[in-house]
Amino acid sequence: MIQITGTGLNIKKVVDVARNNEKVELHPEALERIKVCRAMIERKIEAKEIMYGVNTGIGEFSEMVLDDDQLKDFQKYLIYNHAAGIGGAMPLEHVRGAMLGRINVHAHGNSGVRPEITLTLVEMLNKGVTPFVCEKGSVGASGDLAPMSQIALLLMGEGKAFYKGELLEGKDAMNQAEIEVPGLQARDGLATINGSNVLTAMSAIFLFDAQNWLKQAEIAAAMSLEALKANMKPYSAKLHEVRGFKGAIRSSKAIRKLIEGGDLDLEKVKHKVQDAYSMRSTPQVIGTAHDALAYAQSQVEIELNGVGDNPIFFPEENLHLSGANFQGTPVSLPMDMAGIAITMVSVLSERRMNRLNNPALSSGLPAFLTKGAGMFSGLMLSQYTADMQIVEQRILSAPASVQSIPAAADQEDFVSMGMNTAIKNFQILDDAYGILGIEIMAAAQALDFREYQFGKGVQKAKEVVRKHVEFLDIDRPLYKDHNAMKELVRSCEILDEVEKLVGSLEE
Repeated sequence: MIQITGTGLNIKKVVDVARNNEKVELHPEALERIKVCRAMIERKIEAKEIMYGVNTGIGEFSEMVLDDDQLKDFQKYLIYNHAAGIGGAMPLEHVRGAMLGRINVHAHGNSGVRPEITLTLVEMLNKGVTPFVCEKGSVGASGDLAPMSQIALLLMGEGKAFYKGELLEGKDAMNQAEIEVPGLQARDGLATINGSNVLTAMSAIFLFDAQNWLKQAEIAAAMSLEALKANMKPYSAKLHEVRGFKGAIRSSKAIRKLIEGGDLDLEKVKHKVQDAYSMRSTPQVIGTAHDALAYAQSQVEIELNGVGDNPIFFPEENLHLSGANFQGTPVSLPMDMAGIAITMVSVLSERRMNRLNNPALSSGLPAFLTKGAGMFSGLMLSQYTADMQIVEQRILSAPASVQSIPAAADQEDFVSMGMNTAIKNFQILDDAYGILGIEIMAAAQALDFREYQFGKGVQKAKEVVRKHVEFLDIDRPLYKDHNAMKELVRSCEILDEVEKLVGSLEE
């Protein structure tokens, strides 16, 4: 059970709730803060104090003050108007992550929402009612309005939701789960939708998965380095410590740990004085990606635990301030960099795979890693498949955070496009699973041609690969192997088995 307090939410907890269905509860102090803030906003409504999005229109209509009759229905029509996404169903874990993030915003007691709204979102998470949300539609400013509005529809007993594997009408899903529909009163609708919770949840999940992928990139590198008879001196932590980059120090230690105990590590294998950049720069390149993801994580976790809303209420001072704390740029910019980092490491992976295939570069390995060159082409076409995915990654690595298009009659004239960043990052990572899987498959094939002792971590990784993909003795259709390797990397089975043997690659 994870307690929601407004603080302490991190990417692992988002994954625990969103993907692994960990239960949540709202801390009693958070609930009390929500009640205190709601009491203040109700006093302000009664006093007819002008408050953006409560008794005014929104966006370009923010100067229009609503009368008492309009106030009642405004939140409903606000949600109707903003539930304007497009496309198929967003993955359920992304929706659940966004709901968790919104609950954590409310827990600060600065949103002016009724406690019934927050408690209903908690109950929906715990009972597995997940709103149907379209994949696309948010520009990542004023919050993720379109997707969050499809979540808010459930709070009126409308929209659609997944429950126990079925897509149901929202009211039916809530009824079957025995969740009371709270309805929307003044402020409730905007307080539910006005934050960058979807792109932030997606980014948290991406970072969790990308960090596991990066550790497997180090495993792939160690396998290829062993197969290519690399000079291992460039992987000395001492070399990287004098420069000072934390990620490079970490990566060099991980690679040394993986090759520990092998003949290459013990200097029993003859090697060159100096290897190509794609080999000896590996700690610097993967290390840079580690550092980029660490920065992105710090920004995402600030956003997860901050008050992303508008307006924001301060009950202690009887004050409300309207600003732009919904703006997604603090997340979208570092997440653009995170996606680029995965592409960068994928390019490095493909370059090592090229060296494994090329007899002029492979330190005596057979051409294209086949015993029957001429009759057989071995892994020649595997490189083509990796290259295609590299190009797709490069296209997707163009930053979305500079792509603002003004909207709402130029009232919303700079937007983060953070949802575009979040969506394309998952496409980059999907390609990365395939690219890395191909390098690992090629490295395992190459290692089977070598007759010296490998490091413990490398040997274990090769053993796991051989449970899923056989040695390529004679040519066969490779698409099955490519897909098997892609799913093997996605599953983290290699990583789990290797870390059981050699310990965490983060230490």
